[in-house]
Amino acid sequence: MPAELLDLFLTYLSVEKGLARNTINAYAIDLKKYILFLKEREKDLISAGKPGILDFIELLRSDGYSIPTVCRYTSSIKAVYKFLLMEDRIQEDPTENLMMPKKWERVPKALSVSEVKCLLEAKFPVKTRLRDSSMLELLYSSGLRVSELINIKPGDIHFEAGFIRVIGKGSKERIVPVSARALGRIKKYISDERPSILKKRQSNYLFVTRSGKPMTRQRFWQTLKAIGRQAGIELSPHIIRHCFATHLLEGGADLRAVQKMLGHSDIATTQIYTKVTTDRIKKVFKTYHPRA
Repeated sequence: MPAELLDLFLTYLSVEKGLARNTINAYAIDLKKYILFLKEREKDLISAGKPGILDFIELLRSDGYSIPTVCRYTSSIKAVYKFLLMEDRIQEDPTENLMMPKKWERVPKALSVSEVKCLLEAKFPVKTRLRDSSMLELLYSSGLRVSELINIKPGDIHFEAGFIRVIGKGSKERIVPVSARALGRIKKYISDERPSILKKRQSNYLFVTRSGKPMTRQRFWQTLKAIGRQAGIELSPHIIRHCFATHLLEGGADLRAVQKMLGHSDIATTQIYTKVTTDRIKKVFKTYHPRA
């Protein structure tokens, strides 16, 4: 039954809607994953209902799928149920009034200060120890996006003044403070390790690989994952950025100042961190207050 219904739906998309083959294939991939999920729970497209759909979406979220990806899966599911309703295979559409994931509140994860300290003192690969530790230190010190981090040029860092020039989203420029510890590690990396990595080659970028090219997002992500595994912590560049913002606010920083440092055009984006810090305060209260 599920295979038959899926084939009918894909044919409908091709013949009636005239969608391109790659678009139809994308629908097929999403829906096959959803159908397999239902089969494992002894359900199918007809019997799943709204609870089955919500369980599947929750699984995607818990597995770490991005919001855009979950939106795509949800859109595919909504489309197939609209088709089933049109074909009189179901009496009502279980996706009606289903909120799209992009409207969900996304509460960032943040590590504790002690966990971050443990990461900053972790063992890095010997050959690129200064580069990798400098990148992590700078990421936490200044809350950069990973795309901003890998595109830094040596001239962007002002060691005496203690700040870095960053080109963010939409080519917007901002100035972000850098800690003395991070600046010290970067200086040591530039003098002791960067020349040996480049081997007399030239590069406009600060953080480089042994091929002489700038560090990629994927390579740095892999480095962070490896460091996180050593410490038993799920780690990504975005989590470190969350830590930067959350720890500043927990320390009493002004929300507008944090907004400027993060490069958020809308302060509403920054305000989500205030909920994180409030939740932590509540947790401490419930844990330690005798009458909580």
